Amino acid sequence: GIVGVLGYGGGVIGRYSDLPEEFPGVAEFHTSRVNMPSGWFYTTEKLRKLCDVWDKHGSGLTNMHGATGDIILLGAPTEALQPCFDDMAEIGFDLGGSGSDMRTPSCCVGPGRCEWACYDTLEALYQVTLEFQDELHRPMFPYKSKIKLSGCPNDCVAAIARADFSVIGTWRDDIQMDADAVAEYADMEDFDIQSEVIDLCPTGCMTWDAKAKKLTIENKECSRCMHCINLMPKALRPGKDRGATLLVGAKAPIVKGALMSWVIIPFFKMEPPYDELKDFVRNAWEWWDENGKMRERLGELIDRRGMREFLKVMGLPAIPQMVKIPRANPYYFWDPEEVK
Repeated sequence: GIVGVLGYGGGVIGRYSDLPEEFPGVAEFHTSRVNMPSGWFYTTEKLRKLCDVWDKHGSGLTNMHGATGDIILLGAPTEALQPCFDDMAEIGFDLGGSGSDMRTPSCCVGPGRCEWACYDTLEALYQVTLEFQDELHRPMFPYKSKIKLSGCPNDCVAAIARADFSVIGTWRDDIQMDADAVAEYADMEDFDIQSEVIDLCPTGCMTWDAKAKKLTIENKECSRCMHCINLMPKALRPGKDRGATLLVGAKAPIVKGALMSWVIIPFFKMEPPYDELKDFVRNAWEWWDENGKMRERLGELIDRRGMREFLKVMGLPAIPQMVKIPRANPYYFWDPEEVK
């Protein structure tokens, strides 16, 4: 950027006033993005120390938190940036991402406060952040890249709508069910299982016998949307064989319109040291860095070059979960390398 701190290419966004003579107090009003802890868990001691540093060097204005999840410190002159960064480092804080780098990864509160978490989002985020320090602090890509981790399909960090790499917790066995608790829900006067749960199941995989007060789930047809679990939390829970689904390609409209991410790996075990996730991200970055145009996100590159090429580079097979709708023509499209 136009301003920064030693050794870092991102993390500070330069802000200059167009009218410095009229408003000398904000002639230089640079913004710092500070990497937040996993799940936004703070101690009051740490927050007080951070505020003391910011009162010393900056305007005292903060934004908790920015759209990327960072702590936003609004307004510091150029000469205060390095001393402010040095003091933040002394109390254990680091800058986040900005510009064409890996933006600060974020995650939901996961097992820290949520019973639905299918993997440890807090530990996974910490390990991902440490693994990609170079990519986080030194812009090197065609455009920004985001990694967001949600512990379950409720996706409380909105990864599917925003992130180039969305890691969504899921399960691959049957939904756990407590039949007695289901019957208790059936006896509630202000809750109708048929209309509020069964009729709203996106795949129609559930049936309800009102007389017997029996709920049946065809788990092979379940899309793990969490709707039934959210409405009947005492009766239904995610399965025991838990992991994550990896999706790619989400973005807001810049070069092209907004994209939602789509499935690449339907299920994998999210366990330390998370090598499968790290290797996938590095391989995808390498292909994107080699082929991406300026300000072109990963999803746009896949759209331009084709899913076939992306899967070939990643060494992944095409699977039904990647298909939005069946194709409408009978033609076979050969890979250019296969044509002789």
